[in-house]
Amino acid sequence: MAKKLLIITDDSGESQEIYYAKHRFLEAGWKPLIAATKKRAVHGVLHDFDPDWNTYVEKPGYRIEVDLTFNQVKVRDFAAVLLIGGRAPEFLRHDPQVLRIVREFDRQKKWIFSICHGIQILIAAGLCRGRKLTCYCNVRLELEHAGATWVNRQSVVDGRIISAQTWESHPEFYRDIFRQLSK
Repeated sequence: MAKKLLIITDDSGESQEIYYAKHRFLEAGWKPLIAATKKRAVHGVLHDFDPDWNTYVEKPGYRIEVDLTFNQVKVRDFAAVLLIGGRAPEFLRHDPQVLRIVREFDRQKKWIFSICHGIQILIAAGLCRGRKLTCYCNVRLELEHAGATWVNRQSVVDGRIISAQTWESHPEFYRDIFRQLSK
């Protein structure tokens, strides 16, 4: 039976991060399942970097089907969780179910992967203090206030947490993920 990956996202999750994760894990023989507040097609977004803007630009992304709700998640069924970026973490970090799920992954010593703004959920769950992590540069202050050290690298491994800066980090992030999973 294939190992399962839980992908946590919702409306305004970064489409490229969701689909890349889903396809990369399928390619590696895993079963990735997307969880959100409701079982429906969520509205993804595409964040891009434009030299004429001081921050990223957001455009409508893909509609992405959700496999299960947060209430249906049983952490024991999964080997790892991935916290997707985009704007979804802004509101998901306030969801007690999401925080319970992430803390349970940590308690069970399972893998936790975070990309871009996904770190906001990890911060809200109280799992960053004393760690070396990375995230989108404009979330750095939140991460440092949570007691972590921000590392300016595309991907950082700290124990059973692997973090990445943005979708541009995919090559380094997934190289680190699959290197660690193969140990």
